[in-house]
Amino acid sequence: MNAIKNYFDKIKPNFEEGGKLHSLWSLYEGFNSFLFVPNETSQSGVSIHDSIDSKRIMSMVVIALLPALFFGMYNVGYQNYVAAGTFARASFWAIFGYGFLAVIPKVIVSYVVGLGIEFAWAQWKHEEIQEGYLVTGILVPLIIPVTTPLWILVVAIAFAVIFAKEIFGGTGMNIFNVAIATRMFLFFSYPSKMTGDAVWIAKNSIFGLGNSLPDAYTCATPLGQIAQGIIPVTSINNMITGLMPGSIGETSVIAIAIGAVLLLWTGIASWKTMGSVFAGGIIMALLFSATGKTPIPWYEHIVLGGFCFGAVFMATDPVTSARTETGKYIYGFLIG
Repeated sequence: MNAIKNYFDKIKPNFEEGGKLHSLWSLYEGFNSFLFVPNETSQSGVSIHDSIDSKRIMSMVVIALLPALFFGMYNVGYQNYVAAGTFARASFWAIFGYGFLAVIPKVIVSYVVGLGIEFAWAQWKHEEIQEGYLVTGILVPLIIPVTTPLWILVVAIAFAVIFAKEIFGGTGMNIFNVAIATRMFLFFSYPSKMTGDAVWIAKNSIFGLGNSLPDAYTCATPLGQIAQGIIPVTSINNMITGLMPGSIGETSVIAIAIGAVLLLWTGIASWKTMGSVFAGGIIMALLFSATGKTPIPWYEHIVLGGFCFGAVFMATDPVTSARTETGKYIYGFLIG
């Protein structure tokens, strides 16, 4: 890293005012601040020093998302091997490796497209590059089915970054959560790729790992079964651990809880917002159960679908969530 830092320092004069590459200063500054903490000090006035900046905040959120990402990779492989009836003969690394190969292209595409637009937009507007997409880039792959085509993901990310973020002024000015905007675009534009019983299980072998399943193979999520009036057969243990069909990173309550603890411990997320989401969800689930409007117990409403993921990582978005202390309670409760 020292060699890279020295190289960046060496070429910096070319991008500063008067340099032959000054028009590309936004790109240089973006890459430099992304890789290193800028070595700049205030020369005048009073400066307030904080132990954490926006890049560190984004980095901590990414770390909090890693348990959900890694478990999601394992679950993708698990669902494929179980569907093929070969789980008993498969090793942990074969299962995880298959999930890794199935998921990582979506993570790469998400970052390449999203950051590419961020860099291009900053260069066009002659503005500093923001770090906001560091979190969005990993959120998006976690909230989609594993079978989502990459080209559709490219279109959705481009739409969301441009129309839900950049036109409002970029990070800190957007009124919509970019990851949710991406999911909404996918849901309404390509519903057959986002819903139904055929999108939750990866069906193709990858580099000799996993199993090739028939194109007609289907597997409903527990929520999909409930929507059809069927009581889900998934055990409560599997609902909590996350060993069930669903979006890549939304199934494991345990993995999400680990991320929640980290966000609360570091003070990045508000316990008022997060707790209010759960309070609102539990109260509504109890009401539905008491009136016979749902065939499942109230607690299954909380552990199924993306409720926990939304409460921990979406509702607590520092840009689009409530800022006032009272507002956090109201905002979270209404979401729940």
